[in-house]
Amino acid sequence: MVAIGLYALDQLTKYIVLQLLGQWQERVIIPGFFKFVHWGNTGAAWSFLSGNNKLLAAVAAVALVGLFLARKHFELRSRLGRFAFGLVLGGIAGNLTDRLLPGRQHVIDFLRFYLNTANGEVGFPAFNVADSAICVGVTLIFWVSWRTERAARLPAKTSAGPGVS
Repeated sequence: MVAIGLYALDQLTKYIVLQLLGQWQERVIIPGFFKFVHWGNTGAAWSFLSGNNKLLAAVAAVALVGLFLARKHFELRSRLGRFAFGLVLGGIAGNLTDRLLPGRQHVIDFLRFYLNTANGEVGFPAFNVADSAICVGVTLIFWVSWRTERAARLPAKTSAGPGVS
């Protein structure tokens, strides 16, 4: 359910961007700090491998199927683990949809945080809801896995008090 909800939110926000801005347009929301933009990214994070949309779509499709098939290897017994896994799957599916849609074939990035400096604008690369979900989901998966492994290594606590056998 998390994956489906996240996917729907991601696609809805991108639809809104398409309705409000032409490609490469920007709208300042908080001057010197935040812009609503419509930037297309044919690469991976921070435009790494830019221009390789088909390759990245194939990698995302394989990752999506692989993660789903390997889900038993993740800590999904906890609510937080399931939530995190849903974020990752929904995020991958959202960006994959962008890459596959005819006429688009790029990921729509629209959130841009930046600062104005004496040397011009300096900021974090534009991103979207799916990107955020993947980052948060992966971080949570690592944290849940670390916590679970750590708990397994701790000695078992007994309920018997001192001197009780």
